[in-house]
Amino acid sequence: MKRLLIVTAGIELGAGVALLCFPSATVTLLLGSGLDTPAAVALGRLAGAALFALGVACWLAQYDAQSCAARGLVSAMVLYNLGAVVILGAAGIRSQQPVGVALWPAVVLHAAMTIWCVMCLLRKPTRINYATNRKEQEP
Repeated sequence: MKRLLIVTAGIELGAGVALLCFPSATVTLLLGSGLDTPAAVALGRLAGAALFALGVACWLAQYDAQSCAARGLVSAMVLYNLGAVVILGAAGIRSQQPVGVALWPAVVLHAAMTIWCVMCLLRKPTRINYATNRKEQEP
């Protein structure tokens, strides 16, 4: 799970910074059209702040990847990634105009991340016995 949290942190930090700094350009890469109103730009930046926060949470969770909190974070990332697949995929399918060049790669990436998150959650959790500093399988 540690590797998943590190990779997720990198992806979400990057997407968050892109939306915070260049919300219209980032949305254009995904959907083929930019953000036209100040309200839309503000929402794009808000989404960037949320993704940045997820990235920070994943980065910090990697230091204790076997905790219940880390498993909870990965569970939340399943919902986020699955939602991103559905929302972005539907936007691409319904679009009457050409979509951005990053849309379908983003859909595939989020689908792969959903599967990776689910696989990590299905693994039997381990706990660390701090007295012996060994990992043990949960009964």
